Amino acid sequence: MPHVIVKMHSGRSEQMKTALAEALTKAVMDTLGSGEESVSVAIEDIQRKDWTERVYKPDILAKPNSIYKKPGYDAG
Repeated sequence: MPHVIVKMHSGRSEQMKTALAEALTKAVMDTLGSGEESVSVAIEDIQRKDWTERVYKPDILAKPNSIYKKPGYDAG
């Protein structure tokens, strides 16, 4: 039962979010062999000013072993 959480800067349209959720669902199904009914996708909008404290520090810096694609920036 894969559940994918996407945290991104606010401002994307609902159409863009829906398209992303559909693409991620397809990628999970193709890669893991999961059925569509077992995949869920959540999208969390994060204000740019809050990114470092709400995402970078707790989800990226604090959990290096869970990051399979590292970002090309540092919020230092």
